[in-house]
Amino acid sequence: MRIYQHFSVVGFCNTYLIGSKKGSDAILIDPGHVDTELIHLIESNEFKLKHVLLTHRHKAHTAGLGTLVKIYNPTIYASAFATYEFPVKTISDHQVLSLCNLEVEVIHVPGHSLDSLVFKIDHALFTGDTLMCGRVGSTEGYREQALLLQSIRKRLMTLDENILLFPGHGTASKLRIERMFNHQLLELGAIAKERQNWREDE
Repeated sequence: MRIYQHFSVVGFCNTYLIGSKKGSDAILIDPGHVDTELIHLIESNEFKLKHVLLTHRHKAHTAGLGTLVKIYNPTIYASAFATYEFPVKTISDHQVLSLCNLEVEVIHVPGHSLDSLVFKIDHALFTGDTLMCGRVGSTEGYREQALLLQSIRKRLMTLDENILLFPGHGTASKLRIERMFNHQLLELGAIAKERQNWREDE
């Protein structure tokens, strides 16, 4: 599996292009901005763009859909918790998709948005705006932040610590690094420990 990262200063977002080899069918994750550089990346590898996966509805990750649909007409996969102006195939938590000879595991991690999804492909985790290098996604309020942290802890931090992390913004990371150094996740661990000690003292 080959993973190509395309960074755009429009929205400061990452788009990921995935294919097995030159000339193969390909998957694209989060087309926030489609420019000539991204088109060249697809064409120079002679990829046949068949599928687009959306981590969530926000414009920084979907604004390029119109261009992609006109050029490649891919099948778009997105959460049932969001609506789009283009036809999409709705996907849900725990679903496993077989795309381009790759297995794509769908993980629902709400908090940043209700429709936030994470995609696990082989030993790579495409996290959108849920978990990024050194931080977690923004939320609208305290309840949403608590939901996001709980979702990350239960659904992501239980995975293999050596899995690679490809976020919607910022640099790539590794789950082990986030366990050790992500300040917000460390805070969550401290809070959980304090609560456990408080229950034991009762």
